Amino acid sequence: MNKIKNITRLFEEFRKLNVLIVGDVMLDAYLWGKVERISPEAPVPVVTITKRENRLGGAANVAINIQSLGAKPVLCSVIGNDATGRTFVELLQQMGMSTEGIIQSTDRPTTMKTRVIGNNHQMLRVDDEVDGDISTGERKQLLNRISELTRKNKIDVIVFEDYDKGVITKNLVEQVVKLAQAKKIPTAADPKKKNFNHYRNITLLKPNLKELKEGMKVEFEKGNITEIRNAVAKLATEHHLDAVLVTLSERGAFLYTAKEEKLVPAHVRNIADVSGAGDTVISVAALCLALKLSPVTMATLANLAGGLVCEKVGVVPVERDQLLAEAGELKIF
Repeated sequence: MNKIKNITRLFEEFRKLNVLIVGDVMLDAYLWGKVERISPEAPVPVVTITKRENRLGGAANVAINIQSLGAKPVLCSVIGNDATGRTFVELLQQMGMSTEGIIQSTDRPTTMKTRVIGNNHQMLRVDDEVDGDISTGERKQLLNRISELTRKNKIDVIVFEDYDKGVITKNLVEQVVKLAQAKKIPTAADPKKKNFNHYRNITLLKPNLKELKEGMKVEFEKGNITEIRNAVAKLATEHHLDAVLVTLSERGAFLYTAKEEKLVPAHVRNIADVSGAGDTVISVAALCLALKLSPVTMATLANLAGGLVCEKVGVVPVERDQLLAEAGELKIF
């Protein structure tokens, strides 16, 4: 394990890291407004728009979290060769992120999720997307790009950020994991249902409770830690996973490795929006993996970060200074 014993030193070490992120990206569009009346046409609120905003979403939100924490993200994905895709690339460039890993396809649209926010509460979401797997040609192109990026750059950890939109496939996971093992790069995955059982031989799997139950095809009460532990132990053994971190919302997170298990409690928060919390958790956990921190330290810091972003409306990254301050108060080391 890494011998870092000071939280400030840890955050300084984050600045030295390069993180390659593979997954489904999207454009998050926000319509902000006020609600002051009900429509005469139907019993629905009328939102008077006061602001429009586009943000990077999906796996790109992991990249934003990584950048916010001081490390360098390298985002790899397939988007459409369309107006939404061009907006996505422009936002990446405006944030000073590399576009080298972005493949633009003429055969699929860029995913866009439009959220309507009225009086600081999300009222509606409209999704414009296709979720079929990328073509064989696109997969090979993406794999070649990933291989080239890991050859040209020092990559400290690889993150799979899966939203079941078709970029991540069984073959892609297998090939990237093989590449990572050859280069001794740790891997972390934030899974969804379709590819859940394809994540094998990786360093860390981070499902939420719903994803764990769907992926393992088990059912139990969400507060039953014994059943959660049994399901996770089976998963880790069968899939050859070094560690599993299950996020449990208000109950915190459950960490499992072959050597230790721990229920990491949640901290009392004024929850405004849980959107994007999982992206933040996997981002912090991946940086900790790259620095070879203890699993408990990784789980504790990642769980703390996930809670912090839930206090903000919309999908937002964790604020580095706020996380540093709260981690210092908790005396994680």
